[in-house]
Amino acid sequence: MKQIINGKTYNTETATRLCDVSASGCNSSDFEWWSETLYQTAKGAYFLHGKGGGLSRYAVTYSDGARTSGARLEALTRDEAIEWAERREIDPDELPEDLQPEEA
Repeated sequence: MKQIINGKTYNTETATRLCDVSASGCNSSDFEWWSETLYQTAKGAYFLHGKGGGLSRYAVTYSDGARTSGARLEALTRDEAIEWAERREIDPDELPEDLQPEEA
């Protein structure tokens, strides 16, 4: 997937996939199913590729209120990428060195 965000092109085909997570207990045919993958571009920018069913945050809503599955990219700052990894309980060993959390 390729998308322009704030004048920059983000492309899942050319970026490095860092880690991913999906809704547990759901399969891809469920309306609540979602999946997110964290990527890093060659220039070091982070972005998220999210997709999901009609009741997920990635759903597309039509003018009549109907919802269907959808997908989108979201640019993230380094801090937002770290927050995402923490919220999604990503194993720190899966993250690149520049996204490693501070030692306690």
